[in-house]
Amino acid sequence: MHKRSFRTKNTPLGARLDADKLTQLKQRFGIVGQCPKMHQAIQVAAQAAATAMTILITGESGTGKESFSKIVHALSPYKHGSFVAINCGAIPEGTIDSELFGHKKGSFTGASEDRKGYFEEADGGTLFLDEVGELPLGTQARLLRVLEYGEFIKVGCSKVTHADVRLVAATNVDLLTAVREGKFREDLYYRLCVVPIRVPPLRERGKDVLLLFSKFASDFADRYYVDPLKLTEVSEKLLMTHPLPGNIRQLKHLVEQMSVLERDRLVVSERLSQYLPEASPTLPTLSSPSGTSAPHSWPERELLYKVLFDLRQDVVELKRLIFERLRADVHGNRLIKEHAMLFSEAMEMTSEEGQDPLPSPNPALNAQENLSIEEKEHELIVKALERYPDSRKSAAQSLGISERTLYRKIKEHDLG
Repeated sequence: MHKRSFRTKNTPLGARLDADKLTQLKQRFGIVGQCPKMHQAIQVAAQAAATAMTILITGESGTGKESFSKIVHALSPYKHGSFVAINCGAIPEGTIDSELFGHKKGSFTGASEDRKGYFEEADGGTLFLDEVGELPLGTQARLLRVLEYGEFIKVGCSKVTHADVRLVAATNVDLLTAVREGKFREDLYYRLCVVPIRVPPLRERGKDVLLLFSKFASDFADRYYVDPLKLTEVSEKLLMTHPLPGNIRQLKHLVEQMSVLERDRLVVSERLSQYLPEASPTLPTLSSPSGTSAPHSWPERELLYKVLFDLRQDVVELKRLIFERLRADVHGNRLIKEHAMLFSEAMEMTSEEGQDPLPSPNPALNAQENLSIEEKEHELIVKALERYPDSRKSAAQSLGISERTLYRKIKEHDLG
């Protein structure tokens, strides 16, 4: 696939960067920090750039994996060609082959003309496939052939096309796990991961977090014509101990938000905590830093409440549908009468819609039966109120009715 000579005067094989060249690379590509793990990743990228080996960059979302692909491109013989970066996860499965390899006119609905794919666009340069783990299995097989032979076939075409492309891939998922689960081809994994580069998450980079905070604070101060933010010693410790699951991207957005909203440029820990989500990478966050008492995250308890509320709404709707079916015949009316409390909300909903909650009383139900139902209802309400004397809401939930219905029933039964 790679036809160019990889041994150059400026990038001899196996050469390691000295301190000055390492600093220059970091400045050139906007990499901030002194973390040894980051320095090691840069060294590997620089050494591998001059070879023909395929590189797989791994790391969590927001760690800056694309910067390393640019380092590889800049130090490789392909540096004079194009650098094309695409996110495989952002392309629909139905069009991914066309996007990568191109298509011929008329090959599918909407293909009104010939189109070059990204491999052709990047011919002579570098193609960066971000989130390569999102590729469908069929596309993975075609990608493997490109890596092995440097050739591919456009969609709707029988002619083989060749491309001289330096390929760099990246992912934030564990591809070995994906291989075991049958979601990623094992042969493609080993073909991509000839040279692995791991970009460490922010929580493993120590004081780099503070250096990045200062850098972003300075940048946004210039952009918004304000003084740069500074952290107290306690705030620094708080920031360094927070996991920041979104890594550099999350930290950058956080600093930008604070740069605009904070009046005091010296940020104390109490204010900083309002911008930091709870330490859970799986839960969404809600920005609400305007007041110290406002929660900045969506805690697990609120998510549970929302799920329960949605479930409750589904149950009520199901009751209404059953109620509508039952009220259409005599036997159904009898069931509704016998289980009046169960269908009380459905009866209310029907009544609010302008319909009679029940048709005319069934003559088969005599006064004694009606009285028995009322007595049972009275008894159940009394027991629920005794069980939850301080919470009408809990009493209503135990009865399976709404709080509004419970208040109406209390009034009807004179339970005050």
